[in-house]
Amino acid sequence: MNKLDNDSVPAPMPLFQFVKESIRTMILNGTYTPHQKLPSERQMIEAYDVSRITIRQALSDLQREGLIFKINGKGTFVTKPKTQFDVSKLRGFGENAASIGQESFSKLISISSSESVELIAGKLNLSKGQPVTKIERLRFINREPIAFDITYTGSHIGERISPTELKNRDIFDILENDCSILISSADVNVEAITCDENMAHHLNLKKYAPVLHIERTILAEDKSPILYENLFYRGDSFKFGLSIERTHF
Repeated sequence: MNKLDNDSVPAPMPLFQFVKESIRTMILNGTYTPHQKLPSERQMIEAYDVSRITIRQALSDLQREGLIFKINGKGTFVTKPKTQFDVSKLRGFGENAASIGQESFSKLISISSSESVELIAGKLNLSKGQPVTKIERLRFINREPIAFDITYTGSHIGERISPTELKNRDIFDILENDCSILISSADVNVEAITCDENMAHHLNLKKYAPVLHIERTILAEDKSPILYENLFYRGDSFKFGLSIERTHF
């Protein structure tokens, strides 16, 4: 038999990589559950028979990947997996949740009518002072609060939306099926912000915790604006995904 070339012999896995992959496997297969505290560095040193530097390098990589987080003085914990919505398609919250097999429902915080201020009027193509309906909802996935929505629409539309329907149905569904208003597209802006005290209370977060803010204007078939939305998603529980294609000019 011919002797193997050195290039054909697999290089041994670095020790920190071995430890990292071992811990990663236990996180992904559920051995370590979300928010569970991992063994201490000393326990890992003994279990894997490696140095402290090796353990810290493995944990540092896992933290950069978002699989674990550290709390000073308390230890290292498993990160809770984030819910991911595909934002390459225009969907309501419930439609997005259903598309990934998640249970969702909404809690209506308030629904009210008032004269529109300049910003809201401009977004909805109304005259300043024209009446608008404001809807505030807390959105849940698997019975945990994950988003806080503030939606504005002209009162001529808002008065056709039943508060009792807002718990288990998307506004998109209500508009298209009950009001015969077809939705065609949206103008969207996304930014990272910190939450105020009211939002923190509803989302069960600390004040100034990070949230994803989505500003969205929903357009009908004739491109007229019918909804203006400010959606706030928990930064520790949520992420967006999309597939995009490169355009060659």
